Amino acid sequence: MSTGFCIRENPCNSSQNKFENPRNPRNLRASFEFMSNVPSDLKYAKSHEWVRASGDTATVGITDHAQAELTDIVFVELPAAGRQVKAGEACAVVESVKTASDIYSPVSGEITEVNKNVVDNPALVNSKPDSDGWFYKIKLSDPAELNALLTPEKYKEQIGG
Repeated sequence: MSTGFCIRENPCNSSQNKFENPRNPRNLRASFEFMSNVPSDLKYAKSHEWVRASGDTATVGITDHAQAELTDIVFVELPAAGRQVKAGEACAVVESVKTASDIYSPVSGEITEVNKNVVDNPALVNSKPDSDGWFYKIKLSDPAELNALLTPEKYKEQIGG
């Protein structure tokens, strides 16, 4: 089986496939353009956190785009259960091999549960950022704040996807 990228003028199903060298830096942009996963059941903060709301409770994590920018995550510090947070407040920290980054709560409320699995295994944030890599659950103090968050379509526009 051949590897490489098809040239648009010569479709991949053609018997005369031509391939560009995927290691050539000028070809990398096309291969990474739409790599970020943006699930349609989430709302997004401009600071790259996601929210999955269910009634008066929401689950919060960081986006696939954010984890990709951070690269290999090696440490996660989460807020304590019972802590009250305001939308836009720094409440968690993620450290990667590249940098440390504050995580901001996209909504206000009381932290009801934290994901100890990401503390014990920070790589979950890289491998499953919008499922097993969630950070905390929060009881919403103002569910209307969800309306100020970005739709998946608007978030895709923000990240250039």
